[in-house]
Amino acid sequence: MDKLQADASPSAEAEKRLPRRTLLQGAAALAGLAAAGPFIWVPKTVRAQTGATGSFKHLIYIRLSGGFRFPCAFNGDVGDQYNPFGLASGVPSGVAWGVSKLLERAPFASEGTMGNGLRPLHQLADRITVMPTVDHEPLAGGADGNHDTGLERFLTGYVSGEAGVFTRIQMGLRAEYDEALKEGKLKLPAFVMGSAGMARGLGSFAPYRPPVLNGASFERFTSSVGAMPDWIAKATTETDARSRDRRHPALRERVDAYIQTRAATKQYSEIFTSQLLKVDDRSNEVVDGVSNDELRTLFGQSRASANIRLALRLFHYGCPAVYLDQGGYDMHSGEENGLPGAMEEPNRLLSALIHVLPRMEHPDGGTYWDHTVVVVGSEFSRTARGSRFNSARGSDHNADNSTRWMSMPFFGGPIAGGRVVGATCRRDDLAAEGTVYSYRSVMNTLMDGLGCDPTAFFPADPVVPDLLGTP
Repeated sequence: MDKLQADASPSAEAEKRLPRRTLLQGAAALAGLAAAGPFIWVPKTVRAQTGATGSFKHLIYIRLSGGFRFPCAFNGDVGDQYNPFGLASGVPSGVAWGVSKLLERAPFASEGTMGNGLRPLHQLADRITVMPTVDHEPLAGGADGNHDTGLERFLTGYVSGEAGVFTRIQMGLRAEYDEALKEGKLKLPAFVMGSAGMARGLGSFAPYRPPVLNGASFERFTSSVGAMPDWIAKATTETDARSRDRRHPALRERVDAYIQTRAATKQYSEIFTSQLLKVDDRSNEVVDGVSNDELRTLFGQSRASANIRLALRLFHYGCPAVYLDQGGYDMHSGEENGLPGAMEEPNRLLSALIHVLPRMEHPDGGTYWDHTVVVVGSEFSRTARGSRFNSARGSDHNADNSTRWMSMPFFGGPIAGGRVVGATCRRDDLAAEGTVYSYRSVMNTLMDGLGCDPTAFFPADPVVPDLLGTP
């Protein structure tokens, strides 16, 4: 059954504002700290440095689940112990990143979609930019190849982090939601369609938890709020307010989140039951330049496909970001024969996005390509410990460089394609050459691009200056 597990869309009444913090409190404060003895100073706020703040409106974030062997796709110009599948041929000229042969996999060409302009992903490499050496902790001695802690870092930036990345996005956009409320407009929140940890929110983050959606439709979503008699609705509202007011101010976050959820449920019910969000109904009605039936033909009918199609329709209503999980790549055995086939779905999804986003007309003008960034990641990469595959013809994950580097691809209007950003790595041992950016830095950069307030950023991790905009 499709359901919303949490919803914390900000409201003017329930929002608890967080004060802006400054990096320095004045010379006197610094002098006092110095007199107190040795200390480590950690900045509390990261300021925007990309020069592209607010350069896009929508983010699609896809996780290749289970730990993905990145050199086999997006960092292929390395030794065959890291990419045993080789490099693609027919790659556009000028592409700086190593395009793996696995990106040639395109059986969707036989399904009639090629007539609509869909192309194998390797032929679109000039639209994609890659950061080959994104790391959880660049100052650590090795990779975090543990499934539990690696995924925690991916979802929240830290082990046992207090807020998921999408909770930070929702918090960072709170001023936009306030403005929309003042203007009487309804702006949908970000949505998590995968691991719920991406929507974690503890303490002061609790009021900003985005909704977690199980399934890819709202067809069974209903709201009984409108069916209540006026006197019951009034009594319910007053009871909620009394419950909140009886609590100490420091303990009101949970009640605030509950009140926001009730209010949002009433506001969103009309949108959630709209025909546009019924992405599998094969409707031929054209909205934003494309019909649901066309989207289904292009993307296919898998769960991840439905999630992406729904994401594009949620963007129509102002949703800033959608997160989803795709596939299962924890191939300790059978990777040699299994990974090529498994790559066919993500290849299709990314190719379809590159094809359809420039065709879709955005409600605010321009195309969806102009206003959207697509990012692919995973909790860690994989290793065969110096061999092409392990003894079971698969790969593992430990503390080495092959596990460490998440070679993350990015594309969309604000991304100049075909480039490498950040450090590259040597072919023979994957040692980094250049500036290695943390995963948190990448997330800060994306939040900056969405226009998030920097108080929501991960502290002490600088943004990536060359990722967004024209190089």
